[in-house]
Amino acid sequence: MSKQHTYVLGLNTYDHDVSACLLRDGAIAFAIAKERITREKHASGFYKEVIDYCLDAEGITFDDIDLIVRNCYILPVSEMEDRLAYQDMPGFLPEYERADVAKHPLYRSQSPKVVTISHHLAHAYSAFAVSPFEDGVVMVVDGVGSYRSDVSEPYPAGDAATPLARESESYYKFSGARIECLKKVWMEPDRGFLSDEFYNMPGLGALYSRASTYIFGDWNKCGELMGLAPYGRRERIKPLLEIAGNELRVPRWSAEFNQPYVMDSGGKWEASPSMRHWEDLAWRVQDDTEKVLLARARWLREATGAKNLCIAGGVALNCVANGRIAREAGFENVWIQPAAGDDGIAIGCAAYGQLEVLKQPRSFVMKQSYVGKPYADRDIENATQKFLVRIQTTAVRSDDICRDTARLLAEQRVIGWFQGCSEFGPRALGNRSLLADPRKAEMKDILNSRVKHRQPFRPFAPIVLAERAKEIFEGEEDSPFMLIAKSVRREWRDRIPAIVHVDGTARVQTVSEDTNPVLYRLLKEFEALTGVPVLINTSFNVKGEPIVETPRDAMICFLTTGIDNLVLHDTLISKNALHNIVAPLVQVYTDIATLVMATGRG
Repeated sequence: MSKQHTYVLGLNTYDHDVSACLLRDGAIAFAIAKERITREKHASGFYKEVIDYCLDAEGITFDDIDLIVRNCYILPVSEMEDRLAYQDMPGFLPEYERADVAKHPLYRSQSPKVVTISHHLAHAYSAFAVSPFEDGVVMVVDGVGSYRSDVSEPYPAGDAATPLARESESYYKFSGARIECLKKVWMEPDRGFLSDEFYNMPGLGALYSRASTYIFGDWNKCGELMGLAPYGRRERIKPLLEIAGNELRVPRWSAEFNQPYVMDSGGKWEASPSMRHWEDLAWRVQDDTEKVLLARARWLREATGAKNLCIAGGVALNCVANGRIAREAGFENVWIQPAAGDDGIAIGCAAYGQLEVLKQPRSFVMKQSYVGKPYADRDIENATQKFLVRIQTTAVRSDDICRDTARLLAEQRVIGWFQGCSEFGPRALGNRSLLADPRKAEMKDILNSRVKHRQPFRPFAPIVLAERAKEIFEGEEDSPFMLIAKSVRREWRDRIPAIVHVDGTARVQTVSEDTNPVLYRLLKEFEALTGVPVLINTSFNVKGEPIVETPRDAMICFLTTGIDNLVLHDTLISKNALHNIVAPLVQVYTDIATLVMATGRG
C-alpha cells in the first residue's frame, strides 16, 4: 500500500522542556512536552517518551517518519550525543535512561533524514510558519540560544562577537515560507562559580532569569516575578537595563544586591525581611524589560514598515510586556506562539523541515493549541473504577455537562475541568483547567491556599467570551492563548474581583466557539445564570507539578487537593463521606512507601 501522508518530526532535546511535534502533511498532528508524561516539571533528558507519544497517537511507526529536525541549545545534537556517550551528565541524561538511549535508532544517528538547526532559528519558525500572516517580522528573545559558532543560518556580519558568544535576541522578516535575519544580539561568555556564568551574561532574558533566581531561588520562576512586580515601588532601584540608539547595555550585577533568597534557610519565603526589597527589584526588572522590548519592536517596525509581528522565545511569555507591544509598538497585528518557550522549539524544528528542507509551501495556521492525543471513554472509566477511587467518589454521567458544571460554579465550587486534547505550552487554555467563579474576591485565596498551594500574591487569569471581551477589558487585540495582559474596565472590577491583579490588570484568554465549543458553551451557561461571561481559569495542577495530561493524572490531583468536583468529559465526579477517612490513610501509605524506596536506593 502506498504511503498516504508525509510526516515531519520536530524535537527539543536534552535540556529543559524536552518536547516533540509531529506534522502530518504540514499541519500539527500532535505535540507534547516530556513533563506531561513523566510528571517532572521542565523535564530534560532523552526524548523517547515524547516520540512514542506522537507515534502512538497517530498510529504509525518510527519508520513512517520522512524527516526529523531537532535542536539542543547547549550544543548541536550530534555533538551533544557524542559527549553523552562518554561523559556522565545526569542533568541531561540520567542513568536510568541510558539503556533506552543505547537502543534507540535516533541516538547518534547518521541518517540523511535527520537534521539539526540552531536555537533562535527554531524559535523563529515556531512563530511565523504557523502564524496567520503571509508576511511580517519576527522577534525572538530568550535567556540563551546557540553559540555563534553553531548558528545554522545567515545573519548580518559586522559585529565583534566571538565564536563563543550566545544568541540573546534575533530579529527577522518573512514573506511566505522565506525568512531573513535582520539582526542578532549576542552575549559574550562570562566568568562565574561552577556554571553560573549565564547569570552574568549581558542579555535581557539572562537578566530576568538572574532576578528570578535572586528573588525565588529558581531561574525559571519568571512568571512569578512578573506577578510580583506590581507590588514594588517605582524607581527605588537603579535601572538594570538601558537601551539607547537600539544598543542594549546591561550594567554589572553589583554587591548591593546581597539579599538573595536561599531555599534551605528554614524560613518561609513570604515571611522574609527581604520581601520589600524583592518587590522593588521585581518592579525594576519588569519595567526595564518592557521598555527594552517596546524599543526593539518599534525599531523593527520602523526599519521594515511591516504591519504584522510574530513573537517567540521564553521572554514572549511575559504577557504584560506583550500587551504593551500590541498596544504601543505600532503594528496592526501581533501573534505570539502559545508555546513560546523551549517546548515550542519542537514546532519550529518541524516547520523548518516542512518549509526549508522539503520545500513545501506554508499551509497551516495554529488557531488553537489543543494538540495532545485524545482520551477515550474507556480511559475515563479506568480512572474512575479503581478501588481506592470508587470508595471515595461518586461518578455520574451528565446529559448536559456544561449546564450542570455552570450551576456548581455559580455555587462557588472549584472544578477540575478535563476535556478533549491537552494544550501545548505552559498555559491551561480550557481543556486541562481548574475553573471557578470570579465574582467574589476570596476565591483567589481559596484557590491559592486550598488547591494550588502557591504564594498568595499570584493572580488568576480570566477566560471570557470573545465577543464580550472589549466590554470588560481594555484593548482591541484578541488574546486566545492567554499571552496578553489587559486592564479590567473600572465598571467591571467589583463584579469580577477574583481575577483583577493589584494593578487592575488581568492575563486574558478570549474563548471563541470555533476553537473550543465546549468551553464556550460553559461560559454561555454561566453567563445565563449569573450575567457574567467570565470564569477564573488556572492550570490543572498544584505548585511544582506539570499540568495534568491523562484522566488518571486528573483524578490524583482531584483526590489530593481541595478541588470540589472533577469533570472528565461528560462524567461529573464528587467526593463522598469516605474521602475524608480514606485520603489521609492513602497519603500516609504513600509517604511511607516513598521513604522505604528512597532508603532502599541509598
